[in-house]
Amino acid sequence: MSHLNKFDHFLSDAGPAALVIREALMPVEGADGVLFPATYASGDGFPGGYNIDKLDGADSGANVCLVDSVGSQANRIEPMFAEEPYKSLVPQIVVKAGEKEVNILEAGHRAGDAIVRCSDLEETLRNAFKSVLKGDAEPLAKIAPTSLVFGVWDSRDTQAKLPRLVSSTIRAFNVRKLTRSAQFVPAVEYVAEQLLEEPGDNTTTKKAYAERGFIHVPATGSHGGVIATGGIRRDAALSLAALRLLFAGKDTAKTLTLRRYILGLALVAFTRNPSGYLRQGCLLVLDPDQAGKNQFVEVHPDGKRVPSKITADSALEYAKEAAAVFGVGEARTVPFDKARALKDIKGEGDSKTKGKKGKKGDASGDQSK
Repeated sequence: MSHLNKFDHFLSDAGPAALVIREALMPVEGADGVLFPATYASGDGFPGGYNIDKLDGADSGANVCLVDSVGSQANRIEPMFAEEPYKSLVPQIVVKAGEKEVNILEAGHRAGDAIVRCSDLEETLRNAFKSVLKGDAEPLAKIAPTSLVFGVWDSRDTQAKLPRLVSSTIRAFNVRKLTRSAQFVPAVEYVAEQLLEEPGDNTTTKKAYAERGFIHVPATGSHGGVIATGGIRRDAALSLAALRLLFAGKDTAKTLTLRRYILGLALVAFTRNPSGYLRQGCLLVLDPDQAGKNQFVEVHPDGKRVPSKITADSALEYAKEAAAVFGVGEARTVPFDKARALKDIKGEGDSKTKGKKGKKGDASGDQSK
């Protein structure tokens, strides 16, 4: 029995604007445990380190700390489509670069990434992006459907841009920063035992000794994690309003088939919890004491919020059926083409890179992983 139409109300202009998930998380050590958020390089007045924003007008120390960004969460979710039981839902497109094979699901800019552009897929992708500009996303869905789910910007060529349908962010509230210190002790007192000469005032030699582990090296006052006194929360959204902007040209039947396929992929990605292990010192799980605050709802244009009963299993069942009807694109493994890369760098051929400079926030920013 077909269940293809079970989520068609999501594809109707009168349907919900989005699906929203809110989950209370905590470190495995407990709600008062220390966790390590992501750290960021300095720039544009930001000193570097943890991204902690003090709330305007908050004199009590209220703040919000970014634990895992939208891009980082996409990094963790998208590669699921290279694994069982999800890999049959999308074409497995792999570029062999030297001894390494890179699945397009791992490429930072997805279908717009340099490693894909500089391969035999260049013309196919260029034509697919040109079709997007003409209102037909079907060709791109045949080769890189997750680019329609997580967003893509072909900023180095056609300038075609598709919004992110699935977004997820983890934040901690009212955090208290900690610092940590460490001391490296060499296995032998190399200088004292006259195994090595005293470096004296030679800064270069001292640095080399330290880097190679021959002398004591203190590390003080470095990032020591945070304690989230206000809790940790994952906020995720699946934009159904943006999904309804996808078309397969003017063909109504093909458009419905395309939207069902992308909806299936989006639901599978959306219902998988990507918290868990984020980095060293940051292993998060659901907080059972705050389970009553968790939400999974349909949010309608009038603000009405209706609880959703979609599960990961039902999403996968739907996605498999929608993929079978759409027809998943062909899997391909192609070599990285050095000659194409050199032409791309020089702005030769059909590429539109010549004379362009990357802008902050372009394909290296929000539309990337």
